[in-house]
Amino acid sequence: MNVDSLREQLPAGSVVTDPDTMEGYRRDSADLVPPGKPLAVLRPTTVDEVSTIMRWATANSIVVVARGAGTGLAGGATALDGCLVLSLEKMTSIREIDVANQIAVVEAGVVNADVGRAVAQHGLFYPPDPGSFEVSTIGGNLATNAGGMRCVKYGVTRNSVLGLEVVLPDGRVLHTGARTVKNVAGLDLTHLFIGSEGTLGVITSATLRLRPRPTSTATFVAGFADLAVGGQALNAIFASGSVPSMLELMDNATINAVEDYRRMDLDRDAALLIIGQADGDSALAEAEAIAELCETHGAEFAMATDDPTESEMLVQARRLAGWATMEQGPTVIEDVGVPRTRLAELLERIHRVSADTGIRIATVGHAGDGNVHPMLLLTDLADADEQRRALVAAENICSAAIELGGTITGEHGVGELKLPWLEQQVGSTSMDVQRRIKAALDPAAIMNPGRGF
Repeated sequence: MNVDSLREQLPAGSVVTDPDTMEGYRRDSADLVPPGKPLAVLRPTTVDEVSTIMRWATANSIVVVARGAGTGLAGGATALDGCLVLSLEKMTSIREIDVANQIAVVEAGVVNADVGRAVAQHGLFYPPDPGSFEVSTIGGNLATNAGGMRCVKYGVTRNSVLGLEVVLPDGRVLHTGARTVKNVAGLDLTHLFIGSEGTLGVITSATLRLRPRPTSTATFVAGFADLAVGGQALNAIFASGSVPSMLELMDNATINAVEDYRRMDLDRDAALLIIGQADGDSALAEAEAIAELCETHGAEFAMATDDPTESEMLVQARRLAGWATMEQGPTVIEDVGVPRTRLAELLERIHRVSADTGIRIATVGHAGDGNVHPMLLLTDLADADEQRRALVAAENICSAAIELGGTITGEHGVGELKLPWLEQQVGSTSMDVQRRIKAALDPAAIMNPGRGF
Protein backbone atom coordinates (compact mmCIF):
# COMPACT_ATOMS: atom_id res chain seq x y z
CA MET A 1 0.00 0.00 0.00
CA ASN A 2 1.31 3.43 -0.99
CA VAL A 3 0.75 6.28 1.47
CA ASP A 4 1.33 9.08 -1.06
CA SER A 5 -2.38 9.88 -1.25
CA LEU A 6 -2.47 10.30 2.53
CA ARG A 7 0.71 12.37 2.50
CA GLU A 8 -0.98 14.80 0.09
CA GLN A 9 -3.78 15.42 2.61
CA LEU A 10 -1.51 16.21 5.58
CA PRO A 11 1.08 18.88 6.39
CA ALA A 12 4.69 18.25 5.43
CA GLY A 13 6.47 15.98 7.89
CA SER A 14 3.31 14.35 9.22
CA VAL A 15 3.88 11.09 7.37
CA VAL A 16 7.15 9.31 8.14
CA THR A 17 8.35 6.31 6.13
CA ASP A 18 12.10 6.46 6.76
CA PRO A 19 13.00 3.07 8.31
CA ASP A 20 15.54 4.52 10.74
CA THR A 21 13.04 7.04 12.10
CA MET A 22 10.23 4.48 12.27
CA GLU A 23 12.43 2.16 14.31
CA GLY A 24 11.91 4.34 17.38
CA TYR A 25 8.13 3.89 17.12
CA ARG A 26 7.94 0.11 16.69
CA ARG A 27 8.08 -0.91 20.36
CA ASP A 28 6.55 -0.04 23.66
CA SER A 29 8.17 -1.22 26.90
CA ALA A 30 6.91 -4.84 26.81
CA ASP A 31 10.09 -6.74 25.98
CA LEU A 32 8.31 -10.05 25.37
CA VAL A 33 6.06 -8.68 22.59
CA PRO A 34 7.93 -8.71 19.24
CA PRO A 35 7.34 -5.53 17.20
CA GLY A 36 6.06 -5.51 13.65
CA LYS A 37 7.12 -3.30 10.74
CA PRO A 38 4.70 -0.40 10.21
CA LEU A 39 3.72 0.98 6.83
CA ALA A 40 4.24 4.51 8.14
CA VAL A 41 4.40 6.59 11.31
CA LEU A 42 1.94 9.48 11.45
CA ARG A 43 2.46 12.55 13.64
CA PRO A 44 -0.64 14.76 13.48
CA THR A 45 -0.92 18.07 15.32
CA THR A 46 -4.68 18.66 15.16
CA VAL A 47 -7.93 16.77 15.58
CA ASP A 48 -8.78 17.44 11.93
CA GLU A 49 -5.57 15.72 10.87
CA VAL A 50 -6.41 12.67 13.02
CA SER A 51 -9.85 12.58 11.36
CA THR A 52 -8.22 12.67 7.93
CA ILE A 53 -5.93 9.79 8.88
CA MET A 54 -8.80 7.67 10.20
CA ARG A 55 -10.96 8.27 7.11
CA TRP A 56 -8.05 7.23 4.89
CA ALA A 57 -7.28 4.16 7.01
CA THR A 58 -10.91 3.04 6.95
CA ALA A 59 -11.21 3.58 3.19
CA ASN A 60 -8.06 1.54 2.60
CA SER A 61 -8.60 -1.07 5.37
CA ILE A 62 -5.29 -0.26 7.04
CA VAL A 63 -4.74 -1.13 10.71
CA VAL A 64 -4.05 1.79 13.07
CA VAL A 65 -2.03 1.53 16.29
CA ALA A 66 -2.30 4.69 18.38
CA ARG A 67 0.75 5.55 20.46
CA GLY A 68 1.69 7.88 23.30
CA ALA A 69 5.19 7.88 24.81
CA GLY A 70 5.71 4.12 24.45
CA THR A 71 5.95 3.45 28.20
CA GLY A 72 3.21 0.78 28.10
CA LEU A 73 4.14 -2.58 29.58
CA ALA A 74 1.62 -4.91 27.93
CA GLY A 75 2.44 -4.54 24.24
CA GLY A 76 -0.65 -2.47 23.49
CA ALA A 77 1.31 0.14 21.52
CA THR A 78 3.72 -2.21 19.76
CA ALA A 79 3.60 -1.88 15.96
CA LEU A 80 1.90 -4.52 13.83
CA ASP A 81 3.14 -5.46 10.36
CA GLY A 82 1.76 -3.10 7.75
CA CYS A 83 0.03 -0.81 10.24
CA LEU A 84 -0.07 2.93 10.61
CA VAL A 85 1.49 3.96 13.92
CA LEU A 86 -0.46 7.05 14.92
CA SER A 87 1.69 9.00 17.37
CA LEU A 88 -0.04 11.71 19.41
CA GLU A 89 3.31 13.16 20.53
CA LYS A 90 2.77 16.52 18.78
CA MET A 91 -0.67 17.16 20.28
CA THR A 92 0.69 18.86 23.39
CA SER A 93 -1.61 21.80 24.02
CA ILE A 94 -3.11 22.51 27.43
CA ARG A 95 -6.18 24.12 25.95
CA GLU A 96 -7.67 25.46 29.14
CA ILE A 97 -7.28 25.61 32.91
CA ASP A 98 -10.54 26.58 34.61
CA VAL A 99 -9.55 27.35 38.19
CA ALA A 100 -13.06 28.06 39.50
CA ASN A 101 -14.47 24.77 38.20
CA GLN A 102 -11.22 22.90 38.92
CA ILE A 103 -10.83 21.38 35.45
CA ALA A 104 -8.21 21.34 32.72
CA VAL A 105 -8.69 20.51 29.04
CA VAL A 106 -5.52 18.92 27.67
CA GLU A 107 -4.48 17.15 24.49
CA ALA A 108 -3.39 13.53 24.39
CA GLY A 109 0.31 14.23 23.95
CA VAL A 110 0.69 16.28 27.13
CA VAL A 111 3.02 14.59 29.65
CA ASN A 112 1.31 13.71 32.92
CA ALA A 113 3.79 15.64 35.08
CA ASP A 114 3.41 18.73 32.90
CA VAL A 115 -0.28 18.85 33.78
CA GLY A 116 0.67 18.85 37.46
CA ARG A 117 3.19 21.63 36.98
CA ALA A 118 0.79 23.74 34.95
CA VAL A 119 -2.00 23.64 37.55
CA ALA A 120 0.22 23.87 40.65
CA GLN A 121 0.56 27.64 40.26
CA HIS A 122 -3.22 27.82 40.74
CA GLY A 123 -3.13 25.83 44.00
CA LEU A 124 -4.44 22.69 42.27
CA PHE A 125 -3.14 19.23 41.44
CA TYR A 126 -3.97 16.32 39.12
CA PRO A 127 -4.07 13.12 41.23
CA PRO A 128 -3.15 10.25 38.84
CA ASP A 129 0.63 9.71 39.06
CA PRO A 130 1.82 6.52 37.32
CA GLY A 131 5.43 5.56 37.89
CA SER A 132 6.27 6.97 34.43
CA PHE A 133 4.51 10.29 35.13
CA GLU A 134 7.53 12.34 34.04
CA VAL A 135 7.45 10.62 30.63
CA SER A 136 4.04 9.07 29.94
CA THR A 137 1.32 11.09 28.24
CA ILE A 138 -2.29 11.73 29.15
CA GLY A 139 -3.45 9.85 26.05
CA GLY A 140 -1.57 6.72 27.07
CA ASN A 141 -2.76 7.09 30.67
CA LEU A 142 -6.34 7.26 29.39
CA ALA A 143 -5.91 4.33 27.01
CA THR A 144 -4.81 2.03 29.85
CA ASN A 145 -6.69 3.70 32.72
CA ALA A 146 -3.34 4.19 34.43
CA GLY A 147 -3.05 4.41 38.19
CA GLY A 148 -0.13 5.35 40.38
CA MET A 149 0.81 5.81 44.01
CA ARG A 150 -2.08 8.13 44.93
CA CYS A 151 -4.78 5.65 43.81
CA VAL A 152 -5.56 4.55 47.35
CA LYS A 153 -7.14 7.94 48.12
CA TYR A 154 -7.86 9.54 44.75
CA GLY A 155 -8.55 6.62 42.43
CA VAL A 156 -7.22 5.76 38.98
CA THR A 157 -7.27 7.89 35.82
CA ARG A 158 -10.99 7.44 35.11
CA ASN A 159 -11.80 8.94 38.51
CA SER A 160 -10.26 12.21 37.35
CA VAL A 161 -11.82 12.49 33.88
CA LEU A 162 -15.06 14.33 33.09
CA GLY A 163 -15.09 14.04 29.32
CA LEU A 164 -13.20 13.05 26.18
CA GLU A 165 -12.69 14.05 22.58
CA VAL A 166 -12.37 10.88 20.49
CA VAL A 167 -11.86 10.36 16.76
CA LEU A 168 -13.80 7.28 15.69
CA PRO A 169 -12.52 4.83 13.06
CA ASP A 170 -14.63 6.49 10.34
CA GLY A 171 -13.15 9.92 11.14
CA ARG A 172 -16.08 11.40 13.03
CA VAL A 173 -15.27 13.30 16.23
CA LEU A 174 -17.13 12.19 19.36
CA HIS A 175 -17.37 14.36 22.47
CA THR A 176 -18.28 12.50 25.66
CA GLY A 177 -19.17 13.58 29.17
CA ALA A 178 -19.48 17.19 30.31
CA ARG A 179 -17.74 19.85 32.36
CA THR A 180 -20.04 19.13 35.30
CA VAL A 181 -19.23 16.88 38.25
CA LYS A 182 -22.62 15.17 37.94
CA ASN A 183 -23.85 14.04 34.51
CA VAL A 184 -26.10 11.06 33.80
CA ALA A 185 -27.32 11.99 30.32
CA GLY A 186 -27.13 8.87 28.16
CA LEU A 187 -24.73 5.95 28.39
CA ASP A 188 -21.36 6.61 30.02
CA LEU A 189 -19.22 6.69 26.90
CA THR A 190 -16.37 8.43 28.69
CA HIS A 191 -15.64 5.39 30.83
CA LEU A 192 -16.15 3.09 27.84
CA PHE A 193 -13.18 4.64 26.03
CA ILE A 194 -10.96 4.98 29.10
CA GLY A 195 -8.99 1.74 29.32
CA SER A 196 -9.97 0.62 25.80
CA GLU A 197 -6.31 0.60 24.69
CA GLY A 198 -6.89 2.22 21.30
CA THR A 199 -9.29 -0.49 20.14
CA LEU A 200 -12.39 1.69 19.78
CA GLY A 201 -11.09 5.10 18.69
CA VAL A 202 -8.29 7.63 19.11
CA ILE A 203 -8.51 9.83 22.20
CA THR A 204 -7.25 13.30 21.23
CA SER A 205 -8.06 15.34 24.34
CA ALA A 206 -9.66 15.10 27.77
CA THR A 207 -11.39 17.27 30.32
CA LEU A 208 -9.61 16.46 33.56
CA ARG A 209 -10.89 16.92 37.09
CA LEU A 210 -8.43 18.75 39.35
CA ARG A 211 -8.32 18.98 43.13
CA PRO A 212 -7.07 21.55 45.64
CA ARG A 213 -3.44 20.99 46.52
CA PRO A 214 -3.19 19.45 50.04
CA THR A 215 -2.32 21.91 52.79
CA SER A 216 0.35 19.60 54.20
CA THR A 217 1.92 16.19 53.64
CA ALA A 218 3.65 13.72 55.96
CA THR A 219 5.45 10.48 55.14
CA PHE A 220 5.77 7.23 57.08
CA VAL A 221 7.91 4.14 56.63
CA ALA A 222 8.00 0.74 58.35
CA GLY A 223 10.21 -2.31 57.87
CA PHE A 224 9.35 -5.95 58.59
CA ALA A 225 11.51 -9.04 58.93
CA ASP A 226 8.70 -11.32 57.76
CA LEU A 227 6.18 -11.03 54.90
CA ALA A 228 3.30 -12.45 56.89
CA VAL A 229 3.88 -10.01 59.75
CA GLY A 230 4.00 -7.14 57.27
CA GLY A 231 0.73 -8.35 55.79
CA GLN A 232 -0.89 -8.33 59.23
CA ALA A 233 0.26 -4.74 59.75
CA LEU A 234 -1.23 -3.74 56.39
CA ASN A 235 -4.53 -5.35 57.36
CA ALA A 236 -4.46 -3.38 60.60
CA ILE A 237 -4.02 -0.16 58.62
CA PHE A 238 -6.93 -1.08 56.36
CA ALA A 239 -9.15 -1.87 59.34
CA SER A 240 -8.22 1.33 61.17
CA GLY A 241 -10.30 3.53 58.89
CA SER A 242 -7.29 5.65 57.97
CA VAL A 243 -7.12 6.68 54.30
CA PRO A 244 -3.50 7.56 53.49
CA SER A 245 -2.88 9.31 50.21
CA MET A 246 -0.16 6.76 49.44
CA LEU A 247 0.54 3.25 50.75
CA GLU A 248 3.30 1.37 48.94
CA LEU A 249 5.33 -1.78 49.46
CA MET A 250 8.72 -3.11 48.39
CA ASP A 251 9.98 -6.65 48.95
CA ASN A 252 13.55 -7.60 49.80
CA ALA A 253 14.69 -8.07 46.20
CA THR A 254 13.38 -4.62 45.28
CA ILE A 255 14.95 -2.98 48.34
CA ASN A 256 18.34 -4.37 47.35
CA ALA A 257 17.88 -3.37 43.69
CA VAL A 258 17.27 0.21 44.79
CA GLU A 259 20.27 0.20 47.12
CA ASP A 260 22.46 -1.23 44.34
CA TYR A 261 21.24 1.53 42.01
CA ARG A 262 21.58 4.42 44.47
CA ARG A 263 22.40 4.48 48.16
CA MET A 264 19.20 5.31 50.04
CA ASP A 265 20.13 3.70 53.38
CA LEU A 266 17.28 1.20 53.17
CA ASP A 267 17.45 -1.92 55.35
CA ARG A 268 18.81 -4.60 53.00
CA ASP A 269 17.66 -7.35 55.38
CA ALA A 270 14.01 -6.30 55.55
CA ALA A 271 11.55 -8.75 53.99
CA LEU A 272 9.02 -5.98 53.38
CA LEU A 273 9.16 -2.20 53.43
CA ILE A 274 6.00 -0.09 53.65
CA ILE A 275 6.21 3.54 52.53
CA GLY A 276 3.22 5.87 52.62
CA GLN A 277 1.94 9.39 52.95
CA ALA A 278 -0.97 11.22 54.51
CA ASP A 279 -2.15 14.63 53.34
CA GLY A 280 -4.41 17.37 54.67
CA ASP A 281 -4.58 19.42 57.84
CA SER A 282 -3.83 16.44 60.14
CA ALA A 283 -1.26 14.77 57.89
CA LEU A 284 1.50 14.36 60.49
CA ALA A 285 -0.82 13.03 63.18
CA GLU A 286 -2.24 10.48 60.74
CA ALA A 287 1.22 9.41 59.55
CA GLU A 288 2.42 9.00 63.14
CA ALA A 289 -0.65 6.92 64.00
CA ILE A 290 0.02 4.59 61.07
CA ALA A 291 3.69 4.25 62.03
CA GLU A 292 2.66 3.41 65.60
CA LEU A 293 0.16 0.87 64.29
CA CYS A 294 2.95 -0.81 62.31
CA GLU A 295 5.15 -0.99 65.42
CA THR A 296 2.29 -2.53 67.38
CA HIS A 297 1.93 -5.19 64.68
CA GLY A 298 5.55 -6.28 64.49
CA ALA A 299 7.54 -3.71 62.53
CA GLU A 300 11.29 -3.85 63.16
CA PHE A 301 11.29 -0.08 62.82
CA ALA A 302 8.76 2.62 61.93
CA MET A 303 8.86 6.41 61.70
CA ALA A 304 6.90 9.39 60.41
CA THR A 305 8.06 12.81 59.26
CA ASP A 306 6.71 15.98 57.73
CA ASP A 307 10.18 17.21 56.80
CA PRO A 308 10.06 17.80 53.01
CA THR A 309 13.60 16.56 52.40
CA GLU A 310 13.16 13.33 54.36
CA SER A 311 9.75 12.75 52.77
CA GLU A 312 11.09 13.23 49.26
CA MET A 313 13.94 10.80 49.92
CA LEU A 314 11.55 8.07 51.08
CA VAL A 315 9.13 8.56 48.19
CA GLN A 316 12.05 8.70 45.77
CA ALA A 317 13.18 5.28 46.98
CA ARG A 318 9.80 3.89 45.94
CA ARG A 319 9.76 5.74 42.62
CA LEU A 320 13.21 4.40 41.78
CA ALA A 321 12.12 0.78 42.23
CA GLY A 322 11.15 0.11 38.63
CA TRP A 323 14.08 1.93 37.07
CA ALA A 324 16.56 0.37 39.50
CA THR A 325 15.31 -3.11 38.75
CA MET A 326 15.41 -2.60 34.99
CA GLU A 327 19.05 -1.51 35.31
CA GLN A 328 19.88 -5.09 36.29
CA GLY A 329 19.01 -6.40 32.83
CA PRO A 330 15.97 -7.41 30.75
CA THR A 331 12.87 -7.05 32.89
CA VAL A 332 9.25 -8.09 32.46
CA ILE A 333 7.08 -5.95 34.74
CA GLU A 334 3.90 -7.76 35.69
CA ASP A 335 0.74 -6.09 36.99
CA VAL A 336 -1.82 -7.94 39.09
CA GLY A 337 -4.21 -7.04 41.86
CA VAL A 338 -6.01 -8.80 44.70
CA PRO A 339 -8.33 -7.73 47.50
CA ARG A 340 -5.86 -5.82 49.61
CA THR A 341 -6.29 -8.05 52.67
CA ARG A 342 -4.85 -10.92 50.60
CA LEU A 343 -1.63 -9.17 49.65
CA ALA A 344 0.53 -11.28 51.97
CA GLU A 345 -0.86 -14.46 50.38
CA LEU A 346 -0.12 -13.10 46.91
CA LEU A 347 3.45 -12.19 47.85
CA GLU A 348 4.03 -15.70 49.19
CA ARG A 349 2.61 -17.19 45.97
CA ILE A 350 4.93 -14.99 43.90
CA HIS A 351 7.93 -16.24 45.88
CA ARG A 352 6.85 -19.83 45.17
CA VAL A 353 6.48 -19.07 41.45
CA SER A 354 10.03 -17.69 41.44
CA ALA A 355 11.38 -20.82 43.11
CA ASP A 356 9.44 -23.15 40.81
CA THR A 357 10.43 -21.46 37.54
CA GLY A 358 13.95 -20.31 38.42
CA ILE A 359 13.04 -16.75 37.40
CA ARG A 360 14.18 -14.08 39.86
CA ILE A 361 11.27 -11.83 40.82
CA ALA A 362 11.32 -8.51 42.65
CA THR A 363 7.93 -7.19 43.75
CA VAL A 364 6.88 -3.60 44.33
CA GLY A 365 3.39 -2.18 44.41
CA HIS A 366 0.48 -0.19 45.66
CA ALA A 367 -0.47 -1.85 48.93
CA GLY A 368 -3.33 0.59 49.46
CA ASP A 369 -5.34 -0.84 46.59
CA GLY A 370 -3.91 -4.38 46.39
CA ASN A 371 -2.10 -3.79 43.07
CA VAL A 372 1.47 -5.11 42.81
CA HIS A 373 4.12 -5.31 40.11
CA PRO A 374 6.19 -8.49 40.23
CA MET A 375 9.26 -7.72 38.09
CA LEU A 376 10.71 -10.75 36.35
CA LEU A 377 14.49 -10.36 36.12
CA LEU A 378 15.93 -12.07 33.04
CA THR A 379 19.46 -12.50 31.76
CA ASP A 380 18.99 -12.96 28.01
CA LEU A 381 15.82 -12.25 26.02
CA ALA A 382 17.21 -14.38 23.19
CA ASP A 383 17.31 -17.44 25.44
CA ALA A 384 14.27 -19.44 24.39
CA ASP A 385 14.17 -21.51 27.57
CA GLU A 386 14.36 -18.47 29.82
CA GLN A 387 11.64 -16.77 27.80
CA ARG A 388 9.46 -19.87 28.14
CA ARG A 389 9.99 -19.97 31.91
CA ALA A 390 9.24 -16.24 32.16
CA LEU A 391 5.92 -16.75 30.38
CA VAL A 392 5.11 -19.65 32.71
CA ALA A 393 5.93 -17.45 35.69
CA ALA A 394 3.72 -14.64 34.35
CA GLU A 395 0.86 -17.07 33.74
CA ASN A 396 1.16 -18.55 37.23
CA ILE A 397 1.19 -15.09 38.81
CA CYS A 398 -1.97 -14.15 36.91
CA SER A 399 -3.63 -17.42 37.90
CA ALA A 400 -2.72 -16.83 41.54
CA ALA A 401 -4.25 -13.35 41.42
CA ILE A 402 -7.49 -14.71 39.98
CA GLU A 403 -7.63 -17.53 42.54
CA LEU A 404 -7.29 -14.93 45.30
CA GLY A 405 -10.26 -13.00 43.91
CA GLY A 406 -8.20 -10.49 41.97
CA THR A 407 -7.32 -9.31 38.47
CA ILE A 408 -4.66 -9.94 35.83
CA THR A 409 -4.09 -6.20 35.43
CA GLY A 410 -4.68 -3.30 37.78
CA GLU A 411 -3.34 -0.43 35.66
CA HIS A 412 -1.09 -1.51 32.78
CA GLY A 413 -3.86 -2.92 30.59
CA VAL A 414 -4.26 -6.22 28.77
CA GLY A 415 -2.45 -5.25 25.58
CA GLU A 416 -1.15 -8.26 23.69
CA LEU A 417 0.87 -9.80 26.50
CA LYS A 418 -2.08 -10.63 28.77
CA LEU A 419 -4.70 -11.47 26.18
CA PRO A 420 -4.36 -15.26 26.67
CA TRP A 421 -5.46 -14.95 30.32
CA LEU A 422 -8.28 -12.43 30.02
CA GLU A 423 -11.17 -14.85 29.55
CA GLN A 424 -10.00 -16.83 32.59
CA GLN A 425 -10.81 -13.75 34.66
CA VAL A 426 -13.85 -12.16 32.99
CA GLY A 427 -15.60 -15.21 31.46
CA SER A 428 -16.98 -15.96 28.02
CA THR A 429 -20.11 -13.82 28.34
CA SER A 430 -18.07 -10.72 29.10
CA MET A 431 -15.76 -11.47 26.18
CA ASP A 432 -18.75 -11.75 23.86
CA VAL A 433 -20.15 -8.40 25.04
CA GLN A 434 -16.79 -6.68 24.58
CA ARG A 435 -16.40 -8.06 21.06
CA ARG A 436 -19.90 -6.88 20.13
CA ILE A 437 -19.08 -3.36 21.31
CA LYS A 438 -15.85 -3.48 19.30
CA ALA A 439 -17.72 -4.63 16.17
CA ALA A 440 -20.27 -1.83 16.53
CA LEU A 441 -17.67 0.95 16.76
CA ASP A 442 -14.96 -0.59 14.57
CA PRO A 443 -16.71 -2.84 12.03
CA ALA A 444 -13.63 -3.02 9.80
CA ALA A 445 -11.50 -4.12 12.79
CA ILE A 446 -8.70 -1.67 12.01
CA MET A 447 -8.19 -0.31 15.54
CA ASN A 448 -5.29 -2.06 17.28
CA PRO A 449 -6.58 -5.59 16.55
CA GLY A 450 -5.53 -8.43 18.85
CA ARG A 451 -5.07 -6.12 21.81
CA GLY A 452 -7.19 -5.42 24.87
CA PHE A 453 -9.82 -8.15 24.29
